Amino acid sequence: MPAPAPAPAPAPEWRVREWLNAEAPLSLASLRGKVVLLEAFQMLCPGCVGHGIPQALRARQAFPEDALAVVGLHTVFEHHAAQGGAVALEAFLHENRVRFPVGIDAHADGDPVPLTMRAYAMQGTPTLLLYDRGGRLRLQRFGAMEDMALGAAIATLAAEPAG
Repeated sequence: MPAPAPAPAPAPEWRVREWLNAEAPLSLASLRGKVVLLEAFQMLCPGCVGHGIPQALRARQAFPEDALAVVGLHTVFEHHAAQGGAVALEAFLHENRVRFPVGIDAHADGDPVPLTMRAYAMQGTPTLLLYDRGGRLRLQRFGAMEDMALGAAIATLAAEPAG
């Protein structure tokens, strides 16, 4: 009989320089016990505006807050001057009715690719990351994902023990 697969390792913490729509900074550790959906986006990304953000909003409505944490990550790797500031992002979130917490991915000096994006080897935006209740990354998807598949993945992780 084959040995059971090892549990995934804890995921890297997010490297956020500022949080919007949050009373206090968030971390994977602070969200343990919940399934976490992180939507990495840029406000000038058509796929993010047309699919990623709306899907995160639908997930927020479909699952109770005590079971699923929905978090956004504004991870800017292009057009930095146009979308790098919190004021423009605050207006974007307001206009798109995004009420869930959104972190602004931090940059190292001179590197156009943000730190969290680099830590997760993201290919671009939108990127969806789904963590289990123990803070382990269980799904990373660049581009669109069907709502039914995402809902099934969330429900499966929510039914697992928190360990």
